[in-house]
Amino acid sequence: MAKVILWGSLSRLAEGRKEFDIDAPNIDRMLTALGEAAPKLKPVLDKGVTVSVDGTLYRLDRFQKIEPDSEVFILPKMAGG
Repeated sequence: MAKVILWGSLSRLAEGRKEFDIDAPNIDRMLTALGEAAPKLKPVLDKGVTVSVDGTLYRLDRFQKIEPDSEVFILPKMAGG
Protein backbone atom coordinates (compact mmCIF):
# COMPACT_ATOMS: atom_id res chain seq x y z
CA MET A 1 0.00 0.00 0.00
CA ALA A 2 1.18 3.49 -0.78
CA LYS A 3 1.73 5.88 2.11
CA VAL A 4 -0.36 9.00 1.44
CA ILE A 5 0.48 12.12 3.44
CA LEU A 6 -1.70 15.23 3.64
CA TRP A 7 0.33 18.42 3.57
CA GLY A 8 -0.42 21.62 5.41
CA SER A 9 -3.99 22.55 6.25
CA LEU A 10 -5.50 19.59 4.37
CA SER A 11 -5.28 17.42 7.48
CA ARG A 12 -7.92 19.65 9.14
CA LEU A 13 -10.44 18.22 6.70
CA ALA A 14 -9.44 14.70 7.70
CA GLU A 15 -10.08 15.34 11.40
CA GLY A 16 -6.38 15.94 11.99
CA ARG A 17 -5.25 12.72 10.36
CA LYS A 18 -2.16 13.26 8.22
CA GLU A 19 -1.31 9.77 6.91
CA PHE A 20 -3.28 7.10 5.10
CA ASP A 21 -2.27 3.74 3.66
CA ILE A 22 -4.08 3.38 0.35
CA ASP A 23 -3.95 0.57 -2.18
CA ALA A 24 -4.57 2.12 -5.61
CA PRO A 25 -2.98 1.63 -9.05
CA ASN A 26 -3.01 5.33 -10.02
CA ILE A 27 -3.63 8.87 -8.78
CA ASP A 28 -7.29 8.86 -9.84
CA ARG A 29 -8.17 5.79 -7.80
CA MET A 30 -6.04 6.97 -4.88
CA LEU A 31 -7.91 10.29 -4.73
CA THR A 32 -11.24 8.45 -4.86
CA ALA A 33 -10.20 6.16 -2.00
CA LEU A 34 -8.86 9.13 -0.01
CA GLY A 35 -12.18 10.97 -0.47
CA GLU A 36 -14.01 7.91 0.84
CA ALA A 37 -11.68 7.65 3.85
CA ALA A 38 -12.00 11.38 4.63
CA PRO A 39 -15.36 12.63 3.24
CA LYS A 40 -14.81 16.27 4.30
CA LEU A 41 -11.69 16.28 2.12
CA LYS A 42 -13.58 15.14 -1.00
CA PRO A 43 -14.72 18.63 -2.19
CA VAL A 44 -11.11 19.86 -2.12
CA LEU A 45 -9.92 16.77 -3.96
CA ASP A 46 -12.64 17.27 -6.57
CA LYS A 47 -11.59 20.91 -7.13
CA GLY A 48 -8.02 19.81 -7.70
CA VAL A 49 -4.88 19.22 -5.69
CA THR A 50 -1.23 18.76 -6.50
CA VAL A 51 0.05 15.24 -5.96
CA SER A 52 3.68 14.30 -5.42
CA VAL A 53 4.52 10.67 -6.14
CA ASP A 54 8.02 9.72 -5.06
CA GLY A 55 9.18 13.33 -5.40
CA THR A 56 7.59 14.15 -8.78
CA LEU A 57 4.69 16.64 -8.85
CA TYR A 58 1.52 15.86 -10.81
CA ARG A 59 -1.48 18.11 -11.18
CA LEU A 60 -3.40 16.91 -14.21
CA ASP A 61 -2.13 13.38 -14.84
CA ARG A 62 -4.73 11.45 -12.83
CA PHE A 63 -3.73 8.14 -14.39
CA GLN A 64 -0.09 8.30 -13.30
CA LYS A 65 0.82 4.91 -11.87
CA ILE A 66 1.43 4.53 -8.13
CA GLU A 67 3.62 1.68 -6.92
CA PRO A 68 2.65 -0.15 -3.70
CA ASP A 69 5.72 1.24 -1.91
CA SER A 70 5.31 4.81 -3.21
CA GLU A 71 5.33 7.84 -0.95
CA VAL A 72 2.55 10.21 -1.97
CA PHE A 73 2.03 13.76 -0.73
CA ILE A 74 -1.26 15.61 -1.31
CA LEU A 75 -0.74 19.39 -1.45
CA PRO A 76 -3.22 22.22 -1.84
CA LYS A 77 -3.64 23.25 -5.46
CA MET A 78 -0.61 25.18 -6.69
CA ALA A 79 -1.03 28.00 -9.16
CA GLY A 80 1.68 29.53 -11.30
CA GLY A 81 2.11 33.23 -11.86
